[in-house]
Amino acid sequence: MSAAGTFVRRNFEPLVLSVQVLVDLAVVWLACWMGWRLREALAGQPGPEFAHYREVFLLTAAVSLVSFHATGMYSPLKSLLNIEEFKAVAKSTLTSFLVVHALLLLLRTATGLPEHGIYRLLIPLHNFVNIEITDERGVWQFSRIGVLLAFAMIGVLTTASRFCSFKVIQWLHRRGVGNRNVLIYGTGDTARRLQKKFVLVPTLGLNLLGFVSERKEEVGTRIDRFEVLGVAEELEFLIRRHKISEVFVAVPEADERELMGLIESLEREGVIYHVVPRFYHIFSHKVRIETLDSIPLVTRPDRNPTFLQLASKRALDLAVAITALVLTAPLFAITAFLIRRESPGPVFFRQKRVGKDGELFEMLKFRTMFVEKSGDAPKPKSHHDPRLTAIGRWLRRYSLDELPQLINVLKGEMSIVGPRPEMGFIVERYGPLERERLRVKPGLTGLWQISYARGEAIHENMEYDIYYIEHQSLLLDVVIIALTGFAVVKGTGAY
Repeated sequence: MSAAGTFVRRNFEPLVLSVQVLVDLAVVWLACWMGWRLREALAGQPGPEFAHYREVFLLTAAVSLVSFHATGMYSPLKSLLNIEEFKAVAKSTLTSFLVVHALLLLLRTATGLPEHGIYRLLIPLHNFVNIEITDERGVWQFSRIGVLLAFAMIGVLTTASRFCSFKVIQWLHRRGVGNRNVLIYGTGDTARRLQKKFVLVPTLGLNLLGFVSERKEEVGTRIDRFEVLGVAEELEFLIRRHKISEVFVAVPEADERELMGLIESLEREGVIYHVVPRFYHIFSHKVRIETLDSIPLVTRPDRNPTFLQLASKRALDLAVAITALVLTAPLFAITAFLIRRESPGPVFFRQKRVGKDGELFEMLKFRTMFVEKSGDAPKPKSHHDPRLTAIGRWLRRYSLDELPQLINVLKGEMSIVGPRPEMGFIVERYGPLERERLRVKPGLTGLWQISYARGEAIHENMEYDIYYIEHQSLLLDVVIIALTGFAVVKGTGAY
């Protein structure tokens, strides 16, 4: 490897962070310029020149970057499907708008106040920033509509920029750029589940080299396509030999003394370690760490949504469902015609599904299979399934077979975003963790549908639904709806 390649490998994250800051600065400045141009176009007449906005937009850029940092947008740790990063864009944009607007009001006030008392605190701020807010008549030197449009463009362009950044980083990781060599300590069920996640999501930047076992007889065997490289006593040697950056300790059943000894040896080697805790399913939920004197306690915060949260979610459901039904009415008619023309049978496929609190309801879908071949059998795994009709293959590719569920949303049986509704015989086999899915209304789309695991069975990927249930909010719903739109356009609907 060349010197430049070695430097990039060792400093990948700081380099990415530095580039990201510069990109964000350029995007914010471009958004400000576009906001000014958009205001000119909407007004239909020339307004204040861009020079009058320069200082305000410089202040906007500075506040925006600080807000981006405060909301965690420069953290090297990424959330599930980058959902939290997209939410942070919306939060930081709104925060920046409020802060900048407050500063402009303070600076405007500072120009006409007496230089005594508490007002003296504003004078140095005004002199330091040196922005001419108003002219000699007290009229604003720039259009506040232009500033508002600039922030709207900041939100849109930063979201698009971050989406592109994630794709670029994923592209680099797929080619081995910036990947960190990692080991999994353990070979049990938890370790194997962790390994499957590494394979499923190669864009994490983690290059799994193999396993470390607690039993010598497993050395040299393979788990999937990864080898068991050694035993616990050889861990330090393996770290040096393979240049390991991180170790994932996946033995939640291990004795505490044994685990602390392992952590101590990893700290001596200077590698980053991640420990899957005992009873780790508890941490799938949102928990709060408290202490009783010096004893740590894990507890669940109040999980009941407020009236405002329920009302806002229902309002979003109705708004999206009504808008979508109006816009897709011609598509409904064409699809119904094509389904009936290709094969005899009803246009809609109706099936009993389990909703919130275990209540049964009749879910609607466009029929995509021949009547005599449909039912409660497992869903098709690919477009080659002989049960599928020709129009059904096309509908499933773009997830358009789910459109009739907008009617279920209007009836209040489903929500736009939520866990997918399962059939009764599957729910009967649910354990305590799986039954958490029944705490909320089932959804037309959700995290699982836009994840890398959308081709797998729903009940085998509970972590997506649990994550949504524990973090649900109006903003999260909007983000998932937007990402679903991208998935539909790309034609990545699951078969």
